[in-house]
Amino acid sequence: MPNFRFRAKDATGRTQAGATDAPSAAALADDLRGRGWLILEIAQQAGQNRTPRTFYIRSVRSIDVEVSLQQIASMLRGGVTLLAALQTVIRQAPRRAMAAAWQGVSEDVQEGSSLADAMADRRCFSQLVVQLVRIGEQTGTLEQVLDRAARTLESRRILKANALTALTYPMLVLAAAMGVTSFMILYLIPQLETFLESLGRTLPPTTQFLLDVSHVVNTYWIQALILIVTLIVGFIAFYRWPQGRAMVDHALLRIPVIGRILRLSGTAGFSKAMGVLISSGITILESLRTAEGLMMNHRLSSTVALARQAVLNGGSLAEPLSRPGAFMPMLGGMVEVGETAGSLEDSFDEVASFHEHQLQSAIKRLSVIIEPAIVVVVGGIVGFVYVSFFQALYAGAAG
Repeated sequence: MPNFRFRAKDATGRTQAGATDAPSAAALADDLRGRGWLILEIAQQAGQNRTPRTFYIRSVRSIDVEVSLQQIASMLRGGVTLLAALQTVIRQAPRRAMAAAWQGVSEDVQEGSSLADAMADRRCFSQLVVQLVRIGEQTGTLEQVLDRAARTLESRRILKANALTALTYPMLVLAAAMGVTSFMILYLIPQLETFLESLGRTLPPTTQFLLDVSHVVNTYWIQALILIVTLIVGFIAFYRWPQGRAMVDHALLRIPVIGRILRLSGTAGFSKAMGVLISSGITILESLRTAEGLMMNHRLSSTVALARQAVLNGGSLAEPLSRPGAFMPMLGGMVEVGETAGSLEDSFDEVASFHEHQLQSAIKRLSVIIEPAIVVVVGGIVGFVYVSFFQALYAGAAG
């Protein structure tokens, strides 16, 4: 029976540490939870992990992994062996990259590797999936864990798609306005200018303003294009700089409406991942490390890193998660309740469910605002040009 060392917080908040024999890490976790303890870390005393090999398979989509995991789980429940299930998903993989990834996993498993270690060597499998599969192998519930991993990936994919959809609307407004404006300035207004000049009339201020803008743009459009490209390249370089990314990500969370959507999405995604990981028997520290890597926003990932360091030092998990300007305020309060009651995974599940519904509502409200905004912005630009044109005609006629 393997020997494990552990660290946990008892009901009084004191840190307990020691080493004991247990059938598996999950079994030890259940035992410690039965005492009312909050698990901080569990690690096997003997044995070393293999040196990972990295395979850069960039074209594998999350949905490909999701479907493959569901297929393997279904075949395992039907009595198919793991290697036979892997061969089936290799043949049925929708993309060559996905087939190549599973082929590598199959070969490693045949050489004696565990499924989790083989998947950890492939970049297309997230750390969350690898951690769940590892627990499933240790507890003998691989098919259930694979189903849970697939559902978690599906939930994250839908959550991410909803957030991206919401953020696409403002971009549509901007693109539509820029497209209409560019067409009018570069093509339509010069045509109107030719017609108005043929009439030989004095132009009103609004019409003259449009013509002046058109002259400037048509004269300096190459310089303007170079400036725009330079600004884009500069922004990309600034964002790739760690401190620059931290500043941009922090600023994004403070933008009205959009910042709220990003915070709701981050809070729901983090809570969902933590609930699944902890309920599967993974330690809090390891769950936080995994969840940190799932956060796309630097401000949110740094908040998770602070929480992990606080727990490592024997502090509370709730306090760093309540950091202003990061996750939604409800998260810290619910985590504090979960720490006190010893039901942390339930608290995370409640937070995830609540903020997923809040995100859906926020996206619907944004859609209601943006759709008429597109009409108003584009219609306003077109209307201004036409009003200016007819002002020039009637002003000349009145004169």
